[in-house]
Amino acid sequence: MSAVSLDQLAASLDDAARQRCEIDPLTPRHGFSLEQAYLIQRASMARRHARGERSIGIKLGFTSRAKMIQMGVDSLIWGWLTDSMLYEEGASVDLSGFIHPRVEPEICYLTRRPIERPLSLLEAGSYLEAAAPAMEIIDSRYRNFKFTLEDVVADNCSSAGLVVGSFTDDFASLANRGVTMRIDGHAVQLGSTGAILGNPLRSVVQASYLLAGAGLVLPAGSLIMAGAATAAEALRPGLHVSTDIGGLGRVEFTTGAAA
Repeated sequence: MSAVSLDQLAASLDDAARQRCEIDPLTPRHGFSLEQAYLIQRASMARRHARGERSIGIKLGFTSRAKMIQMGVDSLIWGWLTDSMLYEEGASVDLSGFIHPRVEPEICYLTRRPIERPLSLLEAGSYLEAAAPAMEIIDSRYRNFKFTLEDVVADNCSSAGLVVGSFTDDFASLANRGVTMRIDGHAVQLGSTGAILGNPLRSVVQASYLLAGAGLVLPAGSLIMAGAATAAEALRPGLHVSTDIGGLGRVEFTTGAAA
């Protein structure tokens, strides 16, 4: 596939996000590889950076078995976070900026050193400043949230927004903490941080390998969204959404306006 074609596909995904309209999955017609999917992702993000958005970190996807089953895929993937995706904790999130948003509970890490090479699990903690309870808002640009692995990678792994709670530097023992996501006070998802690769710190290790494979360095002060601890829940206007993670605390937001 030519570079022009990759740029055109990147533009179609970027336009769909900006115009908040669904498009059909790309792979049935264009048949690109996973490597090309990441090139499309990078080209689409370049358009956003040209409009003034700033990279603030990365997100990992499909780090839990529940998410793999829910989305019908079997490989860990990654995408980019920008400042325009970040919402204040406790704020009202305007759903008119999304197509068909869903939310999932996660752990967010803050890096204290640049990640510039593959790390071991023993090393990973020394590269981190803090951790916080978080929720990611995902919003596929594809019709009916249906896609192949290559499609979702090209679409920046469905990343659309994140809400991050208070950071703590006491994050050494998060391998098996309870996770409860509530909507309007009712528990809708129950899980454990152990669902994130058996230990969410392994997400930092995986991120280091993925970055090294792409020839990239993640600067100090970046965010790493470790991946979902449970399946996602659909969002609609007028909700109060919260997540409690043992040892980290609570993060919450409300939803406003129509999707």
